[in-house]
Amino acid sequence: MRTEHEDYARAAEDAAPVDMLAALFEARGWTHEIVSAEEISGEVQGAWANYQLRAIWRTEDNVLQLLCLPDIRVTDGKRRAAHELLALVNEQLWLGHFDVWSQGGVLVYRHGLLLGDEGLLSLSQAQGLVETAVDECDRFYPAFQFVLWGDKSPKDALASAMVDAAGEA
Repeated sequence: MRTEHEDYARAAEDAAPVDMLAALFEARGWTHEIVSAEEISGEVQGAWANYQLRAIWRTEDNVLQLLCLPDIRVTDGKRRAAHELLALVNEQLWLGHFDVWSQGGVLVYRHGLLLGDEGLLSLSQAQGLVETAVDECDRFYPAFQFVLWGDKSPKDALASAMVDAAGEA
C-alpha cells in the first residue's frame, strides 16, 4: 500500500491530465474511476455536499475541462430565478462558470484549462483546478439553496450567501 507522500512524489512530474488527476485523487483518498485515457470521474466531499467531478481531456485542442456537479436540480418553475442567479454568481468568478444543463436541469460548475503543446498537467495545476471548483461550489451552494428551496430573490440569495461565507472562519 502506497502512502500519500509516495502518491504525491509519483505525481511530482508533469503527466497526462487523466493520470495526474488519478494520482491526486488517490493521494487524497477520493473515490474515482478512470473512464478512459481522456476521462476521469470522482467524488469529493465539500463543505455543503458531496460533489461529483468529471474531467475530460480533449487532445485535439489541448484543453482539460473539469465539471463539478453539486447535486442540485433546477425545476422548470425555478429556472428563471436560477438563471438570474447564475448571471449574478458568474460575475463574481474569475475562473470557470456555473451553468444549468438544458437536459435534466442539473447545476454544473465548468472550467476549461488550456495546457501547453505537450498536453501535460502539473500537480499544482491539478490541485488548483479541483480546489477552485470545490471552493466555488461551496461558496455559492447556499445561494442556490436560498433561491430553489427558500424562495428568496436571486439578489437577496446571493447577498445572504456572501454574508454567511464572510462570517465563516
